[in-house]
Amino acid sequence: MDIKIVVRQPGGIDQMVAEPCPADDPGPGEIRLRHHAIGVNFVDVYFRRGLYALSPSAELGVEGAGLVEAIGDGVTHLKVGDHVAYAGYPIGAYSSTRLLPAGRAFLLPKDVSFSAAAAGMLKGLTAHMLLTTTYPVGPETRLLVHAAAGGLGGILTRWAKHLGATVIGSVSSPEKAELALGHGADQVIVGRDADIVGEIRRLTGGTGVDFVVDGIGGATLLKSLECVGPSGLVASIGQAGGAIPEIPEALSSRLVRPSVLAFSRDAKNYAAGAVAVLQALQAGVIKVSSRNYSLSEAAKAHADLEAGRSSGSLLLIP
Repeated sequence: MDIKIVVRQPGGIDQMVAEPCPADDPGPGEIRLRHHAIGVNFVDVYFRRGLYALSPSAELGVEGAGLVEAIGDGVTHLKVGDHVAYAGYPIGAYSSTRLLPAGRAFLLPKDVSFSAAAAGMLKGLTAHMLLTTTYPVGPETRLLVHAAAGGLGGILTRWAKHLGATVIGSVSSPEKAELALGHGADQVIVGRDADIVGEIRRLTGGTGVDFVVDGIGGATLLKSLECVGPSGLVASIGQAGGAIPEIPEALSSRLVRPSVLAFSRDAKNYAAGAVAVLQALQAGVIKVSSRNYSLSEAAKAHADLEAGRSSGSLLLIP
């Protein structure tokens, strides 16, 4: 039976329930997509907890890949049977099938699988935004990536190395350090209680890095701000480790909080980013690894993601 995962009310994973998912007919400008793989991201956790407003239908999920099953009036660039992927708004990916504005769907290259696309679209868009718009990264850039063994951290590391940057990763364990080095990190700082600021000073000769990508938040964000030089920048893109703290005024000019969901709402940004991500996947510039759960196991996937029991990307398979 086709199902979708909805949230009864903002809260814990116990609020996630499966409901029947009818295969609705697409309206003008829409497609009906049958998912083959659905990405799980920390932003889904934020929606579930109520940190971000849920959709009126209380559904979750911002990326997926699958087959076009039906098309509505006015859709000319896609046909039934096409392999497509998407990311961003409107949310509602945790479903066997869904209706989607046709303009959000991009054709997959023949050698990019559903799983690779679903694991890489949103994180790839985030990396593209961070490395090109937030801070143009190039051969002279020294970059610190927190959680460098994770899904986004791995993509950021690989793409930044492709651009010629020097990448320092931070990870929680020696096992994850090996993963980060496999992604191409030049050095890795290991341990949840590691002296990140001291290590960065040591590794950079006291000058600090140029750019930090911080999806942890909490006390780590304050440390990140101390890791950059006077003209450096910290991009805060999440708060997996705690709420964003009050930032001292002297450090506030070093902090930006870019949103990939806002970035991808702009049609030009989304189109350019999606093309860049699919090309990077096809060329092997970025590679993704994933752990699969059935769609009905979405709550377990959230629990594992929140507890840090995963590396790479998490996928739901209908």
